Amino acid sequence: MKTVSMLSAIILLIFALLTLFMSSSVIFDWFNIRAKEGNYVLFIVWINFICSFLYLLAVYGFVKSKTWTFYMLLSALVILILGFVVLLFHIKNGGIYETKTITAMLFRMMFTLAFSLIAFCIFIKTPWRKQLP
Repeated sequence: MKTVSMLSAIILLIFALLTLFMSSSVIFDWFNIRAKEGNYVLFIVWINFICSFLYLLAVYGFVKSKTWTFYMLLSALVILILGFVVLLFHIKNGGIYETKTITAMLFRMMFTLAFSLIAFCIFIKTPWRKQLP
């Protein structure tokens, strides 16, 4: 399980740092990335920015084998889902957006769900886990 935890931490770290860089670049207009993003939805960028810090905390949790890692990732997932629902209302009401925003949010939610499940299997005590060797 330690190998799975460390591999998860490495993959999540890369994703977290990429998310932090891209979202902060749009928010603070670093490297002129804001102009390249087109019709970005600012509240989605902020949600991604916030989730990047939750991912970094989860990386620490994976490395240090902390039970709260699952809850950190679950919190990020809930934030992403709520943000996606608001995005759908934004779109329905004629708000501007990029199609890639929907794809990226769906990917981000699935990615976060996958790592939440990994953390759950590693750290949360359940009756079926005790039967495994």
